[in-house]
Amino acid sequence: MTCTPPQLGTATPTRIMLADDHTLLRVSLGSILGETEGFELIGSLPTGHDAVAAARELRPDVLVIDIDMPGQDAFQSARAVLEVSPGTRVLFLTAFTSDHDVQNALRAGARGYVVKSEPPSTVVDAIRTVASGRLWFSPDLEARIEFRDDGPHLRGHDDGLFADLTPREFETLRYLARGMAKREIASIMGVSVKTIEKHTTNLMAKLDVHDRVQLARLAISEGLARA
Repeated sequence: MTCTPPQLGTATPTRIMLADDHTLLRVSLGSILGETEGFELIGSLPTGHDAVAAARELRPDVLVIDIDMPGQDAFQSARAVLEVSPGTRVLFLTAFTSDHDVQNALRAGARGYVVKSEPPSTVVDAIRTVASGRLWFSPDLEARIEFRDDGPHLRGHDDGLFADLTPREFETLRYLARGMAKREIASIMGVSVKTIEKHTTNLMAKLDVHDRVQLARLAISEGLARA
């Protein structure tokens, strides 16, 4: 992957990296970003792991990243990107709006959070906003966020029932709520079936349930099938 330096006498474009496992979204949104004045799309990656490796080399101004991707956890990926490229602003673009996901994104250093139901023009506005050093959140999320001197926090949130879950355990729980089999979950998350079995065992212990059916019912009752 190569980058073309800006020509003398022209404004430096905002250099954007996109990480999402859905090819259609990467191609369609990538095309829009590439044609937007003042933007330069320097990377389009299918996993968080790939985004970290590319960020180390390319140092993007803005990383637009999905939550639900195979392999390395997206929140871990965001933190890793900020370690190798501290000047990068992270913007989550995702369909997931549960308190747990939003809080994990904020803890990972997110400067913005856009719901995928927003139109492309809103994504462009969000990128411009975070690139300028400000924060941007979809309106329905903004009402749930408290802006303090030390950064944004989810209003009145203490993680509740899921406080002790790791991001990967929570991801497993979300897939269980959708009725997915262990092998299918393992394939999506890029891990072994044994790892999913371990996550499931940990979930049952932490949430005080005794079988997978109860675990799935609990997750559904907490809205994770829609998250």
